[in-house]
Amino acid sequence: MVSADGVWPIEQDLADPAFMGGTGAGDDFWAESRRRGVTWHEPRSDRPGFWIVSRYRDVRDAYVNVDGLSSSRGTVLDVLLRGPDSAGGKMLAVTDPPRHRELRILMARALSPEYVRRMEPTLLRRSRQLVRRWVGSGEFDFVESIADRLPIETICDVLQVPASDRTMLMEWNKQTLSSTSLDDTLLDALNARNEIILYFIDLVEERRAAPGDDPISALAHGRVQDEQLSTEDIALNCYSLILGGDESSRMSATSAVRALHGHPDQWRSLKSGSVDYDTAVEELIRWATPAMHFARTAEKDVTVGGTRIARGDVVSLWNASANRDEEAFDDPGSLNLSRRPNKHLGFGWGPHFCLGAALGRASLKYLLQALAESVASIETEEHPQRVYSNFLYGYRSLRTTLVP
Repeated sequence: MVSADGVWPIEQDLADPAFMGGTGAGDDFWAESRRRGVTWHEPRSDRPGFWIVSRYRDVRDAYVNVDGLSSSRGTVLDVLLRGPDSAGGKMLAVTDPPRHRELRILMARALSPEYVRRMEPTLLRRSRQLVRRWVGSGEFDFVESIADRLPIETICDVLQVPASDRTMLMEWNKQTLSSTSLDDTLLDALNARNEIILYFIDLVEERRAAPGDDPISALAHGRVQDEQLSTEDIALNCYSLILGGDESSRMSATSAVRALHGHPDQWRSLKSGSVDYDTAVEELIRWATPAMHFARTAEKDVTVGGTRIARGDVVSLWNASANRDEEAFDDPGSLNLSRRPNKHLGFGWGPHFCLGAALGRASLKYLLQALAESVASIETEEHPQRVYSNFLYGYRSLRTTLVP
C-alpha cells in the first residue's frame, strides 16, 4: 500500500517508544508528512504497518467518522499493533456507539463543568502551596516536586481515592503508557496496568456497598444499554480516568513551564494580566499536545484525506502534527498565549473528545495563576530528556529554578 502520491520511504519508526521519546519525528518530518497527505508506514520488526494522518482537516474528519473508523480494537499504537485491546467494548475510550454514547453520558454526570467549578478553590490552594514551597529554593526537579503531585491529587479527589494510596497509584500510572528508563519492559507496563485495575476492583465493591457522589459510585449504580456494569468494566473505566487525569496533565504542566521559560515575552504577558489564563491554557495545550496521537481501525473501506483505506487497516491520527498545521493555525510554530480562535486537537475531537477536558484545563489554569502570583522568572534546563513513549509527549525530569 502506498500514499496518494507514491511511496514515502519513512526512516523513522513512529511506533517505537525509544525513538519517539528520544529525538522524535520533529517539525520537519511533520511538515513533509502534511505536504504528502495520508501516507503508509511500513511494518517494522514484529509490528504491522499503519496509515499516518497528519493534516489538521484530515485528523478532525477522521475523529468524527465513527461509523468507518472504530475505536474498539484500541486507540494507542503501542497496544493496537500487538492485537485488539482487551478493554475493547468495556472502557469508554475503546468503545463504539451506541454503547459509547450511553457510557459517556453516565460518566459525564460526575465530571460535569459544574463539578469542576466546585473543585476550583481546592485546585488553586494546592497549586499555591506547592509553588510557594519551591519558589526561591534554588534548582529542583519540577516533574518530581510539582507536576507529579498536582494531577494525581486532583483526579484522586474526583474519584475519592484515600490519600494513603495516591503515591502508589501515581507510580503505577507512570509505567503504563510511558517510561523513564529503557530498561522498563512491556511486562512492567502490563503489570502496572493490572495493579491499577485490581486496586479499583476493590474500590468498586466498596462503593457498591456505600455509594457517594463520585464517578465510581455513578458507574457502580448506573446502567448502560439497560444492564448494570460489571465490576471489571467499572475498574477499567476508573483506570482510564486516572490515566487521563494524571498522565496528560503532568505532561501539560511540565511542557508549559518549559515553554514559558523559552518565551519570556509570553511569560511577561501572562504576569501582567494582558493575557487571560483561559486563553493561555488553550495555547499551552496546543503547544504541548501531550497525547501525540490516537489510533483507529477501519471497520470498512473508507477514504481519509483522499486516500483509500482498506477494511482492517490501522489508522493513526497525529494531533502533534495537526496542532502545527499552517492551514489551521496562523504561525503555528510560535507560542502565542493570546491566540484566538484556537480549535486545537489537544483533547481530541468529536464523540471521543476528552471527558476530563474541563478538569485538565482547570488544573493548568490554577498552576499558571499560582506561578504568576509568586514567580518573577522561570529558569529551566535547555535539553530535558523526554519520557519513552510513542503516545505521550513530556519529560522525565525538568531541572527548574523559580525566581521569587
